[in-house]
Amino acid sequence: MDFQNRVGSKFGGGGVAGASEANVDRRERLRKLALETIDLAKDPYILRNHLGSLECRLCLTLHTNEGSYLAHTQGKKHQTNLARRAAKDMKDSELMIAPTASNAVPRKMFLKIGRPGYRVTKIRDRNEGKEGMMVQVHLPQIKAGVIPRRRFMSAWEQKREPPNRAYQYLIVAAEPYETIAFRIPAREIEDEDEDVTGWNWSYWDPDTKQYSFQFMFRSTY
Repeated sequence: MDFQNRVGSKFGGGGVAGASEANVDRRERLRKLALETIDLAKDPYILRNHLGSLECRLCLTLHTNEGSYLAHTQGKKHQTNLARRAAKDMKDSELMIAPTASNAVPRKMFLKIGRPGYRVTKIRDRNEGKEGMMVQVHLPQIKAGVIPRRRFMSAWEQKREPPNRAYQYLIVAAEPYETIAFRIPAREIEDEDEDVTGWNWSYWDPDTKQYSFQFMFRSTY
């Protein structure tokens, strides 16, 4: 910087730079250093928006050009956020590599052979007006000793589709087949143990290898 012709300085002397001039000079030096040492193509936090400006996804700041962004990366805020992110990533990796004994649940792995055949039939109780479904799943190659399982899952628990409060999911699993799911209305299901009409039941036939069950939606009136 040119420090001549400042108030209180002698002609030809450098003079004393103020705080604002010193900051401008420091940012310019940092920008030049960053241009020489940093490859923006490898920066995971830079984002160019539709207006042509640059955004720092780590600090949520906006910059008009690459020089401004590079100067920001050398600043205290960006460096502090980088240190915090590195500490968080290290903590997460330690939890993944060495989980505690109480939280470590071994995941069962097996070779899946595809989806089983199935049939879904809508049913209705004419006397009470209740509606329900009967599901039949054919499992000819089910693993010996394995009994099929089923359960109901909320729309927010599954991760395959955007959550929709109007639906819930019926999950059926049987090794070595792939787990299958049926999207059904998000209505309350009658408890099989409390059913006195006999509409709610489930049965696994080990001879025909067919898993059949039936459930009814609880009446809303």
